[in-house]
Amino acid sequence: MLSIFQTQAALRNERGLHKIKAIRNENYKRNGTKSYVYLLNRFGFQPTKPGPYFHQSEVDGDNKSLRTHTRLVKTTDEGKTGQVSADDQQNDTEYLCEVAIGTPPQKALLDFDTGSSDLWVRSTELSKSWFHKDKHNTFDPSKSSSFKKSEGQTWKISYGDGSSASGDVGTDVIVVGGLRIEGQAIELASKLSKEFSEGAPDGLLGLAFPKLNTIMTNGKPDPQPTPVVNMITQSDIPKDSELFTSCFYSARDQKDSFYTFGWIDEDLVKASGEEIAWADIDNSDGFWSFSSESVTINSTKVELSGNKAIADTGTTLALVSDDVCDALYKQIDGAEYSEKYQGYIIPNTATADNLPDFSIAVGDKEFVVQKEDLLFAPADDNNWYGGVQSRGQLPFDILGDTFLKSIYAIWDQGHNRFGAVPKIEDVQNLTPPAH
Repeated sequence: MLSIFQTQAALRNERGLHKIKAIRNENYKRNGTKSYVYLLNRFGFQPTKPGPYFHQSEVDGDNKSLRTHTRLVKTTDEGKTGQVSADDQQNDTEYLCEVAIGTPPQKALLDFDTGSSDLWVRSTELSKSWFHKDKHNTFDPSKSSSFKKSEGQTWKISYGDGSSASGDVGTDVIVVGGLRIEGQAIELASKLSKEFSEGAPDGLLGLAFPKLNTIMTNGKPDPQPTPVVNMITQSDIPKDSELFTSCFYSARDQKDSFYTFGWIDEDLVKASGEEIAWADIDNSDGFWSFSSESVTINSTKVELSGNKAIADTGTTLALVSDDVCDALYKQIDGAEYSEKYQGYIIPNTATADNLPDFSIAVGDKEFVVQKEDLLFAPADDNNWYGGVQSRGQLPFDILGDTFLKSIYAIWDQGHNRFGAVPKIEDVQNLTPPAH
């Protein structure tokens, strides 16, 4: 490991690499049900627990060409099926990171998302009604001498509730944490549906694998390299530096969350007192997917043979199987499943003394989830919405911020592996999350 740190130290000095501060989005307000609905929409899974939101099959086309698709809907107070609106889901992100695009550089505050692979930004191609310059940075390709239009290329991201973002494509220079990446595909938003609220970021930087990229050339799928892929292929970066890391802190910690590209924070690894635990990645579906075959709840280990999980910075909750959810919340006095909120809720009398120890496996090692992150957001005056919820019919777990805040995560694309060490925190005095 010492040689890896030495290699990365040399690269840091040579390139002037630095931490990218993950800024808390002042517009973000936690809401448990809205966050869960966002995940139902984003991943398109059918819930297995009762509640107002579900996917409904619909048929379109004529008698000669019938096609079936699903759409996210909700049951209204009158018992009817209604449309899911922007107000039903959490479209904002908790953390924003600054990226420089173009020549001279234009600043953008982006959502760094390891669960997707597009780099899209709000652009001057949007109609004037979308220009909230007091709240957003808007990329202007005409002011960048290094921008090149990509002829015939378009992109579109759409979700089950009908929300979408789309536009055309160009290439330009981006600088991330001191690393300069040439010829990066930049997706320019020319259309945004109303679901993309004013509080949302300037765009998104996808850190999953290129298979998930939505760019099309002349109407045919043509996934383009992500910034990390280009970082690896364009630059003379040592194999041990073909990675990025993430470190998220709760508001209670009063520390800056951050990302790094090309290097690992040696001090954080040393502070953990442990070696980095590595798990091989299966990226066949484009995700950072690894084996997660056990959890432990209050010293009782639950074996999950063959279980997989994805690490996703674009997800606030942790979604696991119903069996794990049931076992976890049975260990919390007064906790129950709420059909109204479509999730497990915990009485607001919960303290560190009566919340269970809960750990989740990354490869062969389990990592303890900080107890404060089991309390995601107030559900009502008497209850918290739990930070761990059901994955429904999804065949894998989604480990979002609820889990990632407990570890220092290392996303090693060069070696196709995911690494983690525990963050050492003082959790004796439980402080609920800010809201």
